[in-house]
Amino acid sequence: MRSVFPGFPQEGIDFLRRLRRNNRREWFQPRKAIFEQQVKQPMYELVEAVNAALARFAPEHVTDPERAVYRFYRDTRFSPDKSPYKDHIAANFPRRGVGRHEGAGYYFAISDKEVAAGGGVYMPPPETLAAMRQLVAERHEEFRRIIAARPLRELFGEMQGDQLARVPKGYPSDHPAADLLRFKQFLFYIELPAELAVKPAVYEEIVKRFRAMAAFTDFLNAAIVGQKRRVDPLTIA
Repeated sequence: MRSVFPGFPQEGIDFLRRLRRNNRREWFQPRKAIFEQQVKQPMYELVEAVNAALARFAPEHVTDPERAVYRFYRDTRFSPDKSPYKDHIAANFPRRGVGRHEGAGYYFAISDKEVAAGGGVYMPPPETLAAMRQLVAERHEEFRRIIAARPLRELFGEMQGDQLARVPKGYPSDHPAADLLRFKQFLFYIELPAELAVKPAVYEEIVKRFRAMAAFTDFLNAAIVGQKRRVDPLTIA
């Protein structure tokens, strides 16, 4: 895979490091141009490059950079931490026609501490979680093959996500997919070395992980794309 992104400017990563120590409007505003030119603009360029790759193996996830890149300003209304800015810049690639946090998508983030990459479903609404569990229950052998695929395991390790202590209501405790049905999130996620951000390889490392996750995200989204399944709300835990 040949990189089409040169990496983030070192000045941009240094800016994020300094912001972490000076997370105040009085410090940020005089340096906003540095953020725009050395952090935000390269991030948009990386998103465009990733989109071009997604068009080949996950076209339904191609997302306009304006929508893909998360707001850099924190919502502090209900948080004891009143720091106005995030210490990283991140992007999400949801499936077309599905809400950003409703279905399974792809995600990466850049900071001075690490390069994070992953995907899956992080905070599914109850009806989405129920539909995904139902699909896993019906096609658990196929799902096990997908999450056990060698490229996925080599690049991420085990599937992650918060779990219930017991099998959710509506399923027998001895269900053959009992261990999978306890998941409240279905995720693959990894943090890579921070120095990767300034290298062309950052694009390659993100894209090869997204490619390895394609069957995983497609499987989860099959539960909700098109005609959504009717589920009993009592099966939500």
